[in-house]
Amino acid sequence: MGRHFIVCILSTIVLCSCGSTKSMTYLQKTSTDSVVTAAKAQEIKLQPYDKISIVVSSRDPKLSALFNLPAVSGTVGNNDSVSVNGVAKYTVDGKGNIDFPVIGSLSVAGLSRDSISKMIKRRLADGQLLADCVVTVEFVNLGLSVLGEVNAPGRYSIDRDCITILDAISMAGDITRHGNRRKVTVMRTEDGVQKSYTLNLLSAEDALSSPAYYLRQNDIVYVSNK
Repeated sequence: MGRHFIVCILSTIVLCSCGSTKSMTYLQKTSTDSVVTAAKAQEIKLQPYDKISIVVSSRDPKLSALFNLPAVSGTVGNNDSVSVNGVAKYTVDGKGNIDFPVIGSLSVAGLSRDSISKMIKRRLADGQLLADCVVTVEFVNLGLSVLGEVNAPGRYSIDRDCITILDAISMAGDITRHGNRRKVTVMRTEDGVQKSYTLNLLSAEDALSSPAYYLRQNDIVYVSNK
């Protein structure tokens, strides 16, 4: 009887362990044969008041310098364009524009880094200002927030495109054992309207197909308690 009791206890522990593991595993499929249609990867599109750095380089450093902000701290123009440590930084104004040296006003809101780079290269070439140049665009102050039942809640910087909600959870040290992985909320402002998306991170079908699987700047990820 004692031996039978021990076997029952061990069986219960194994079953509980399996159940616990399943409740902690992200992006589970309903079956091994199921095909999950994921949301299209999203590049970060600039919004008013975002900050970016733009560096123009070519075989002629002196000519390239005309299209880079001077290496001084301060405000240039009306859109808070500054350069720190030789890296040009621009703030997108409320109308979605930046004031670029020589070229003038450029509309960048709604554009990706790659689109901005191509636009500047085209404007420089079409105006016969600079040919065969390299235009590097990087994010400066873009970020998102992860709050609630995570191990390290806070605001985290975005330094690349296609940031997923799992990337954000990882940045915040993963969800705590008290967190509800079936109910993770993403709050987002789109065209001035506050929207909310709820994702079940244990379900591949639910999470991967969500419009909020790929995050944007200023998104707020909130993990509720079980």
